[in-house]
Amino acid sequence: MGSDVEVTIGLCVKNAESTIKEAVDSTIDQDFPHELIELIVVDGYSGDKTLEIIKNRVLKTDVRFRIIQDSKGLGAARQIVVAQSKGKYVVWVDADMKLSKDFVRKQVEFMERNPKAGIAKGRYGVYDKAGLVAILENTEFVVDSYLYEGEVTSSLALGTSGCIYRVEAIKQVKGFDQNIKGVGEDMDAEYRIKAAGWSLHISNAVFCEKRRESWRSLWSEYFWHGTGARDLFQKNKKLINFRMMLPPVAVFTELRRSVFAYKLTARKVVFLLPFHWIFKRAAWLLGFVSASV
Repeated sequence: MGSDVEVTIGLCVKNAESTIKEAVDSTIDQDFPHELIELIVVDGYSGDKTLEIIKNRVLKTDVRFRIIQDSKGLGAARQIVVAQSKGKYVVWVDADMKLSKDFVRKQVEFMERNPKAGIAKGRYGVYDKAGLVAILENTEFVVDSYLYEGEVTSSLALGTSGCIYRVEAIKQVKGFDQNIKGVGEDMDAEYRIKAAGWSLHISNAVFCEKRRESWRSLWSEYFWHGTGARDLFQKNKKLINFRMMLPPVAVFTELRRSVFAYKLTARKVVFLLPFHWIFKRAAWLLGFVSASV
């Protein structure tokens, strides 16, 4: 099933020399037929060795690839991939990801079995090479992958990392919003895909994502997410669920995550998840407010 389906792998990158090698290697090492894969790289004019590393890796493989440079933001970069895609599906890979060897095959097989699915996100795997901050961040996503596996009917945002998009679905809703330059282009797209009648899912294809290693870098990431969310909120207020950020709801959700995470990993450190959530949500809210001033 799916063995004759062409797949585009979309890799949107900028200044990622420290992680890009593992991401590209895991992409070109897939057990899916290479003659049915095309890799489209959209680089935001990296100033480091990102492009050099990518070229060195892909030139040694039989995977077809194209490299395009564009600096108009993530919405525009993802839309370039969609517009250039020759595949039935687009699998989104980030520069800090590592795919399991059967990731693409499992994602394609899932979509072929579920013709109403517009998007399917893979399941987060445990990234072992990590410190405290990265363990907590990774654990939160791993837990959600298990708790919400199957059709996603809640307000859980899938994003693009580790997702497979049905090209028909994203083109039906006119693609990604190219005016969204920071974050949120994925939430906006998946909202419109779901509103158009397609279903969203979490599949059993596994990938890992390297997380921030320090509290400072985690703060910076979520502050940036908050500033970008302001424009997204102005476009569609339904995309951000502030009710989930209320202390009673948040505490209950994080305690539930902590208990499940402990059963899953047997690590006592996961009981720090409520503190971890409060920390990064404070950064997000400050970013959101600063963008509103």
